[in-house]
Amino acid sequence: MRQIDHFMPGGSGGSGSRTHKVWNPSTGAVQAEVALGDAALLDRAIANAKKVQPEWAATNPQRRARVMFEYKRLVEANKQELAELLSSEHGKVVDDAHGDVQRGLEVIEYACGIPQALKGEYTQGAGPGIDVYSMRQPLGIGAGITPFNFPAMIPMWMFGMAIAAGNAFILKPSERDPSVPVRLAELMVEAGAPEGLLQVVHGDKEMVDAILDHDDIAAVSFVGSSDIAQYIYSRGTANGKRVQAFGGAKNHGIVMPDADLDQVVNDLAGAAFGSAGERCMALPVVVPVGEDTGDRLREKLIPAINALRVGVATDKDAHYGPVVTPEHKQRIEQWIDTAEKEGAEVVIDGRGFSLQGHEDGFFVGPTLLDRVTPKMESYQEEIFGPVLQIVRAKDFEEAVRLPSEHQYGNGVAIFTRNGHAAREFAHRVNVGMVGINVPIPVPVSYHSFGGWKRSGFGDIDQYGQEGLRFWTKTKKVTQRWPDGTADADNKDAFIIPTMG
Repeated sequence: MRQIDHFMPGGSGGSGSRTHKVWNPSTGAVQAEVALGDAALLDRAIANAKKVQPEWAATNPQRRARVMFEYKRLVEANKQELAELLSSEHGKVVDDAHGDVQRGLEVIEYACGIPQALKGEYTQGAGPGIDVYSMRQPLGIGAGITPFNFPAMIPMWMFGMAIAAGNAFILKPSERDPSVPVRLAELMVEAGAPEGLLQVVHGDKEMVDAILDHDDIAAVSFVGSSDIAQYIYSRGTANGKRVQAFGGAKNHGIVMPDADLDQVVNDLAGAAFGSAGERCMALPVVVPVGEDTGDRLREKLIPAINALRVGVATDKDAHYGPVVTPEHKQRIEQWIDTAEKEGAEVVIDGRGFSLQGHEDGFFVGPTLLDRVTPKMESYQEEIFGPVLQIVRAKDFEEAVRLPSEHQYGNGVAIFTRNGHAAREFAHRVNVGMVGINVPIPVPVSYHSFGGWKRSGFGDIDQYGQEGLRFWTKTKKVTQRWPDGTADADNKDAFIIPTMG
């Protein structure tokens, strides 16, 4: 049995006896065990970080950028290995795993420009002989708590910006697929970062609580379910930490009557079923505007969905692979049961799917549900599987209202040829990320990622300039160099200073 340990200087020393199973989702077999840490292990990681962070913060940004450039090169050189390792534990097909790594690398690329991004502001002559300037300084030690569905991308979103800005970073990845985060940390040391700057500690709620309660961790970034996001935000901020916590999603795809339905179906197939629907930016709800649009869309969706190939993670012809664990497979199928009991029409049923030769794998067939209504629990909650729901809207106003009133506000898309409708929709919809004829509107690395409502807790988004703001604090300096000739009445010192 392969053993996956924490990544820290000198190793964990065999700390702790608790472990967690790591499955091979394609075969249904346990392939490894990962060690679960505790507060004592976190204390050791914090001590390691304290030894190296001050010197790293004092290293000029250009030299830190050179480490990031080398890190980018090493991740690219090991991309195939990372993708295959990721697929073996998560279940997503290898090509999709390449995308997971690449989207993380894009933030590393942005972090390579940290000397430019970190530049402060300067005003000469803000008052008589007075200049004002600002500087961005690292927080010290940051932590990231990341989900199973993107074990490469989301850790790099977090630690890339944090480390480039001068912080040390402690990563607590999902215990379901922990090997890629460990490998990413190994490559950071190989790139020239000091040992202890990026450490990986594995664990469950015990480790999460230790991170949230530790006085020496200044900021925590989290991605996962909304209930846990709210818990992490509340507990972390109560302990005086800066926290960004991103939660669940129920992204809608609005289809206007004038949309190119062939293009829409192609986009929906990938957005709803890619990575077995295990994406926070998946598109699990399609909203055709008008009954005629709904009927035409359904007619085209059925053959396209039936043509999807479900296979093992290494199947180059598969559109998507298994889901991550047997418990998650059961949860998805229970949601399909719930939708059917609520009155949804099961047009294509993925329950009980079995792949020949891999009957023990965690596969769920593609599922299409029609006549879903906003009152159904299966519509209100996140399914996080290969399930597409059709919710029919009678007009444009209802199509805007559905995603705007939903508890989640991560992403939304509209498909149309009408520029006015698209502009109106983008302006009015109460959702954080909007796609116009783009089904998965994840912003590029030099913008920022973040949802609204129960999809995001905290005021600052991920990566880009928003990420830089999160992982730094701004110091403002007002300076004057007296020339020895001042003859002002001492009473002026007791008046609030102005720059007039």
